[in-house]
Amino acid sequence: MLKKITAVFALALAGLFVAPLAANASYVPGADIVVTGNVAPGGTFDVTFTDGAFQPNEDVSLALTGENATGATLAAVDTKTLVKTASATGSVVLTVTLPTNATGTYTVTGTGLSSQLIGTITVTVKAANAGGGAGNGGLADTGFNTPAFLVWGAAGAVVLGAALIAVFVMIRRQRAGVAA
Repeated sequence: MLKKITAVFALALAGLFVAPLAANASYVPGADIVVTGNVAPGGTFDVTFTDGAFQPNEDVSLALTGENATGATLAAVDTKTLVKTASATGSVVLTVTLPTNATGTYTVTGTGLSSQLIGTITVTVKAANAGGGAGNGGLADTGFNTPAFLVWGAAGAVVLGAALIAVFVMIRRQRAGVAA
């Protein structure tokens, strides 16, 4: 019985520390992504991944996802994805021109091809009659800035709690079987 309990605790401990390290991707903090320009149908805006967002001179795959995204242009490129090289400081600027029938939300994703760092930001297209504005004034903050170790620590605590419950149930059943 002691071997079973030890095995359960060892598995729970391994899940707590080993699995999150293997599955944890690195993300560019939301504060390191800045949107400026006119996010409206037919408008043009820049998405800037600031200094240090990616490795210096790293190739970065950039993608635009959203309704009518195929009609948008990315810095005069007629596709919805492209690869640009980061500057010597690790920054990348993407210029997006939306189609005249743009609606809803668009997500810009930058992925460092060497570092595998991922940065995403979602913008909402303003109504055509709302007038163009600059900056993030009307855009919601869609980032998640909680450190990954807190998220994985909470998940590990849940797994550990489930393992404890399983062990207590096994002990109770075993004692009930011996008593009968």
